[in-house]
Amino acid sequence: MKKGLLLVVSGPSGCGKGTICNLLISNNESINVSVSLTTRKPRDGEVEGINYFFVPEEKFKSMVDNNEVLEYAYVHGSYYATPKNFVFDKLEKGEDILLEIDVQGAMQVKEIYPQATFIFLLPPSMEELKNRIIKRGTESTEAIELRLKNAHKELEYIREYDYVVVNDQVEKAVNDIECIIQAEKCKTNRVINNTSIL
Repeated sequence: MKKGLLLVVSGPSGCGKGTICNLLISNNESINVSVSLTTRKPRDGEVEGINYFFVPEEKFKSMVDNNEVLEYAYVHGSYYATPKNFVFDKLEKGEDILLEIDVQGAMQVKEIYPQATFIFLLPPSMEELKNRIIKRGTESTEAIELRLKNAHKELEYIREYDYVVVNDQVEKAVNDIECIIQAEKCKTNRVINNTSIL
């Protein structure tokens, strides 16, 4: 059985990661989203195993100590992580998995599973990125400046990624990622490892 692809998508806040990943998933039934672990309480409507795996902080820290996560981060007072077994089980079944994570998480994944496909999503320009964040209408001036500062820091990691996709048009960006997936599935080492012909 062919092993699935692990796709890691990162990019600065406001570049459209969520929009693109959601469209990519809705267009491709073979792509699954990894269900993250979190120590925060469920919100109304969230379902265990669908939105998140909700775990107590003590169990979360134990899982980190036991190398049961691919990556983890502390965000807004709660821990979040990608469970290793969930991802690897899906990959072994030939299912593709998409991780939409920040660059720090991506670098953690790269250490554990370097054969993943790493895609960095860029806005057309930093000015456009700023405009997109402002249009949200949810950020203070200070928060906008912080996000832009963080975006510049994240760009320093771009050479650690296999591919760069510019999100100037959502449909084109999704198509570019679909082309990347197809190319990855045709790579020599992947075909050799997954065929009985050779």
